[in-house]
Amino acid sequence: MGKGGGCVPSKRRPPIEVPDQEPSLQETNSAISSQNQITSTNTTIPVQYNPTLAVKKCKIFIIFYSMYAHVELMARRIKKGVDSIEGVEGVLYRVPETLLQGTLEQMKVPQKGNDVPLIKVDELVNADGFLFGFPTRFGSMAAQMKAFFDSTHELWMKQKLAGVPAGLFVSTGTQGGGQETTAWTAITQLVHHGMVFVPIGYTFGAGMFRMDSIRGGSPYGAGVLSGDGTREPSATELALAEHQGKYMATVVKRFARPFSLAPGEKHN
Repeated sequence: MGKGGGCVPSKRRPPIEVPDQEPSLQETNSAISSQNQITSTNTTIPVQYNPTLAVKKCKIFIIFYSMYAHVELMARRIKKGVDSIEGVEGVLYRVPETLLQGTLEQMKVPQKGNDVPLIKVDELVNADGFLFGFPTRFGSMAAQMKAFFDSTHELWMKQKLAGVPAGLFVSTGTQGGGQETTAWTAITQLVHHGMVFVPIGYTFGAGMFRMDSIRGGSPYGAGVLSGDGTREPSATELALAEHQGKYMATVVKRFARPFSLAPGEKHN
């Protein structure tokens, strides 16, 4: 095939042999009958519809570390928000614990259930979006979450997560304990991976301006105030978490449009 010049004969094709005499009418009719049979056979092959190939849900990985269940409660409410948007599914994951069991017992940390699996680094490439949740430690993310990000070195080297939308939600002990700085200082992890940070801004509406009760959360993302560890998340804090799930799901759907690669290119 020449560029823009239509079909051209191949130099490797053997010369066409012309028969000494024309085929008989019987031979011609036989050949036509055979061609018709082949065509008829090819056109009667049934085409089966596979609905699993036609519809693929976008997956948002909700990856969290929770010591006293405050972040976990938010994560589950965020999943509810994500799942409420058609075509998007939230998947819960924990990051591995780094403290010794004896230390956890001394800190009276409750046992974790088995319904939420631990995230593996090589699974991250399967996500269409991320929501990372963690408690604060002196105004920045807990060491357990930082250790997990540190383990993603190979993905960073190949920029496997570049362009993936990601958001954050946090837990702090007090109002001035890092509701904004805990998320703000975590953005560096997303930036180095090339992820697209998605804050919630003031999309929660009037709930972001109410002053009649204390609450966690900021334009960076949902948040909860845990106090000394005994305070339960308020209805407003959980509603904000659910809103973040919905908002993130709508953003991920926009980013998940199909695209074509240039000829010869492959997905990394």
